[in-house]
Amino acid sequence: MILKSSNDIKAEARALGFYACGIAMADAVDLSTATAYREWLSAGCHGEMSYLHNHTDKRLDPRLLMPGVKSIVSVALSYAPTRVLPSDTYQISAYALGQDYHTVLKERLHQLAARIGAGEYRAFCDTAPVLERYWAWRAGIGWIGRNHQLIIPGAGSMFFLGELFLPEELEYDCALPSRCGTCYQCVRACPSGALSSIEGTITFDARRCLSYQTIEYHGALSAETAKEMGNRIYGCDTCQQVCPHMRHCTPSGERAFQPTDALLSMTISDWRSLTHEKYLTLFRGSAVKRAKYEGLMRNIQAVSASSGMTDAKSEVTASE
Repeated sequence: MILKSSNDIKAEARALGFYACGIAMADAVDLSTATAYREWLSAGCHGEMSYLHNHTDKRLDPRLLMPGVKSIVSVALSYAPTRVLPSDTYQISAYALGQDYHTVLKERLHQLAARIGAGEYRAFCDTAPVLERYWAWRAGIGWIGRNHQLIIPGAGSMFFLGELFLPEELEYDCALPSRCGTCYQCVRACPSGALSSIEGTITFDARRCLSYQTIEYHGALSAETAKEMGNRIYGCDTCQQVCPHMRHCTPSGERAFQPTDALLSMTISDWRSLTHEKYLTLFRGSAVKRAKYEGLMRNIQAVSASSGMTDAKSEVTASE
């Protein structure tokens, strides 16, 4: 089978449910991006995420990751949920409400490769040293906003990204300029100050980010972090939620990314008394397992001690 044209590849991607698809020429990332990434690592802003320090040469030049790669097909799949957790209970980041995106998106990428007639290829979805947001930007899908998320015009930023590395040359898309303008809402709203402005440049310190603290960090949470968490027990979506471009966001039709009834029915009391057995059932096939049971319970205990939140039904019972 002959590899399809760029337009045909995008049509097949849309047919498979991808919201957006773009194509970039595979070469080394630009000097400013490479320099900024190395400086970010040197400053230790990646915290305990040592994997971000591994294979930096391949991360900054995809030709070292797949010899002979000529084109990078970047795709975006929406995870904006149709249903969210009630506001009076503990919160989980929207990306983790459904099934693990690695499995779902990787399978879809293999389907795309088969449909376009790709012989030799590699498929990635947050599974290799690839600067995914950079390549999505280079492929014309969106721009990297001040919240360091990829923002897609007319759709916002709640998207999983994936890539197909191909050894063929294709027609390439143009990178989009930033449309953040003079808006700094994400910077001002960040509950932990992970986003800050230094000499006019927005920097991101993962060590302060609540997503890092509640998912990647394995130590004890400080009292300050527990207070900043509010009612969040896994991840944080604040920098996305306040972004004006999210007003165009529409819920995803992907059933795999929707929360189950069991998850939606969890009360604060249920969370506090969560057993390991219930955890395994509730999060079977879920990205939440990255924090493990011990990590999630650490988060729940920290929030419980700091927020003072209680179940409405518990308050009624106590007052009777």
